[in-house]
Amino acid sequence: MKIDTRKSTGKSKTGRLLGGLTAAEFLRDYWQRKPLLVRGAMAGFIEPLDKREVLDLTMRDDAESRLIFRAGNKWSLVQGPLSRRDLAAARAGLWTVLVQDTQHFSQRAHELLARFNFIPHARIDDLMVSYAVPGAGVGPHVDSYDVFLVQGHGSRRWRVSAQKDLKLRDDVPLKILARFMAEDEFVLEHGDMLYLPPGYAHDGVAQTECLTWSVGLRAPSSQDLGMALLDYLRDEIQLSGQYQDAGLAPTRSPGKIGRDMQTRFRHMLGGLAIAVTDPQNIHACLGRYLTEPKSHVFFDGPDAACSPAAFRSNAMRAGLVLNPKSRMLYDSENFYINGEAWPIEADSVGLLRRLADTRFLSATALASCESARAFSILHEAHASGYIMTRQANDFQQEGPA
Repeated sequence: MKIDTRKSTGKSKTGRLLGGLTAAEFLRDYWQRKPLLVRGAMAGFIEPLDKREVLDLTMRDDAESRLIFRAGNKWSLVQGPLSRRDLAAARAGLWTVLVQDTQHFSQRAHELLARFNFIPHARIDDLMVSYAVPGAGVGPHVDSYDVFLVQGHGSRRWRVSAQKDLKLRDDVPLKILARFMAEDEFVLEHGDMLYLPPGYAHDGVAQTECLTWSVGLRAPSSQDLGMALLDYLRDEIQLSGQYQDAGLAPTRSPGKIGRDMQTRFRHMLGGLAIAVTDPQNIHACLGRYLTEPKSHVFFDGPDAACSPAAFRSNAMRAGLVLNPKSRMLYDSENFYINGEAWPIEADSVGLLRRLADTRFLSATALASCESARAFSILHEAHASGYIMTRQANDFQQEGPA
């Protein structure tokens, strides 16, 4: 296997990112099919966070992080939040730290994710960063999802394989392949990007102290979606009726569950079978599931309550932006934000779709909105900490790149 390699070219940002390919060409020829290496995909790339900021995040309880340490053939894993003692001990050998969801803490991280807006937001999981010392990595592994790897500071050598043998080592706390047979090898320098579809084995080793940024895509399993649907129905479904067996005959086997009872129970649960396959239930469950915050993510409303009138005035003066931790999506029936659903209404649909697509609303857009329902929804989201006025935000959002 020889990975296709292209040099950054083209007038559009997407063209330069994809080595001269249009988004449609990339999705047709590479997406979930084969890897692509683009040299200089992000020329002049300014990283969302520097080394010190990344290490500081590993010590926060609102950031998901891991420390991976290797000494010879022995691997160790420490889940964050980390302590200064953890980091000091790691410096004795080859170590890597990983921090998930850097877009929660950096505007530049959001801007980097916006470069991939040709992919639906529902498919994008997060922007993870890996800091590694020379010689360090996380071992040869395979991901079940697509990933774009953007090289920041320093350089990293990658070995890639389309091997079918995905058996894992059983003596380490990481999902490291037992046997890895590289089929191609190259070094990513600052601004280079590697795209890997699901199922490609890969191993990245830092050649120098380096930062690598991973745009991870969501690929839930059928089991995950099935359990999410059952959880949703548990809260939403209302089954009518009560067990009845008038005319019950005497039994000689009181410990037996008879066929007649089984049949009655099947009929009682017929509504559940219908609910499980009801498209409206599936769609509503999916919207909530895809926007549900991760377990370590919490939202705080504003320190002082804001009346609807004051909120509207402030929003029309400064504009609004989604909280960097918020996930907002929509379908033909509902808007979904952080696991909650709002029914779509004609007079508010345009404004709320713009918020979901671009993550911000300008003061001009808000001033031209005459929908009381839209402002009511936005006020409710503001009170929950899901959105904020731009002047109150730590960093200012921009539209898609």
